[in-house]
Amino acid sequence: MTDWSGYIGLILQGALVTIELTVLGSLLAFVMAFAAGLGRVSRFLAVRALATTYIEFFRGTSIFVQLFWVYFVLPFAGVTLSPLQAGVLALGLNVGAYGAEVVRGAVKAIGREQREACIALNLSRYQSMRHVILPQALPLMLPTFCNNAIELLKATAVVSLISLTDMTFQAQVVRAQTGSTLVPFATILVLYFLMALAISSGMRWLERRVTRGLDGVRT
Repeated sequence: MTDWSGYIGLILQGALVTIELTVLGSLLAFVMAFAAGLGRVSRFLAVRALATTYIEFFRGTSIFVQLFWVYFVLPFAGVTLSPLQAGVLALGLNVGAYGAEVVRGAVKAIGREQREACIALNLSRYQSMRHVILPQALPLMLPTFCNNAIELLKATAVVSLISLTDMTFQAQVVRAQTGSTLVPFATILVLYFLMALAISSGMRWLERRVTRGLDGVRT
């Protein structure tokens, strides 16, 4: 009879790698989303063009291809990354491209009267964005950011292709060693669900925090 305790422990070790990938990838995606999203509404043509190129490239190509390029092709240019670094970079850049359009849309959704009020108060463009536009736009972004973070979590499975020992990789190892598919993949199914549930709960909490005090501003 198979002793599953050791095999489940192996999958849990992979879960820690998946969590690390999700957290670091989400942080990079968040940074890239704001950089490219605000770049899309920049007054400067070169900045808009650069942001648009990044967004369209990473949205228009496969995450599989992007991951292989980062891990296998960049070394030819003298940039060698560990599997974890390659996974974080590919996932963060890919999801950040989708998040950038969320940022752009939320910023554009803020009413003209808010922008006119900023002009009346003689605020600079930076001051207007920091103190007026972004605080109101952020709650509009969070629900989609939540979806993006969950999509990133699920996409971490691709890193098993470059031998990074995440949950999916470890589940495949357990299946090969035990001949069972049900137990390892049912286990990671539950783990993915619990992680996604944690992300959703955290985002709902954050959304409540950032919306405090904004009702009066919007009215």
